[in-house]
Amino acid sequence: MNETINLIKSHKSIRKYLNKPVKDNIIKEIISSAQAASTSSFMQAYTIINVMDIEKRNTIRILSGDQTYIEECPLFLVFCADLHKFEIAGSLNSEQIEQGYTEAFIIATVDTALAAQNAMLAAESLGLGGVYIGGIRNNPNEISKLLELPDNVYAVFGMCLGYPADNPETKLRLPLDAVCCTDKYDIDSKIDLIKQYDKKISDYYIERTNALRSDTWTRQMAKHMSKPLRPHMKEFLDRKGFLKK
Repeated sequence: MNETINLIKSHKSIRKYLNKPVKDNIIKEIISSAQAASTSSFMQAYTIINVMDIEKRNTIRILSGDQTYIEECPLFLVFCADLHKFEIAGSLNSEQIEQGYTEAFIIATVDTALAAQNAMLAAESLGLGGVYIGGIRNNPNEISKLLELPDNVYAVFGMCLGYPADNPETKLRLPLDAVCCTDKYDIDSKIDLIKQYDKKISDYYIERTNALRSDTWTRQMAKHMSKPLRPHMKEFLDRKGFLKK
């Protein structure tokens, strides 16, 4: 293996940070690395907001499920899917921009995710650690108002970054053959692999918690997917100008 692959495979969510600021030149490297990610048709359909205001951080913490590390981390970034900038492009070139297409929404969301993953990898290569904050979608209207997001822009997730103050274990992923198929989708034929993975995850939790927790991946996912997942998002995205066509 090489250094890059080792870095990718060593990823873990970091939620505790040293009281050490992230210098401006490091932040610029992280953001410029995000910009180097692949982007559909050169659109670069995202905007990254560095939230430094402590009162805004506090509000975001509350709106995102009271995740204290949003306030505590030295660097907190919000990654936004951004189609508004194309209205600007249209106005600068006297072109009427088509809006509301689902494909544009997909492009912007994918572009944002690719940029964010580059940012996380860059940060980790520089000795930082972090965690994604999907809870920022718990209250998307309030987040939009707080960050003054115009129509055709929405916050996809936040990202806490800082120098790690703990070192959690890396969670074992599904077996490669349970996520990779050849020529056709055939995951249904690989249930035994998923059962074997369940056993490994159960052992992981038992060892990690001294037998206080016994759980499996499929049990977690069954519970997670048996309840509505932020049902407000469809109406919110429609109001913001997405998913109309």
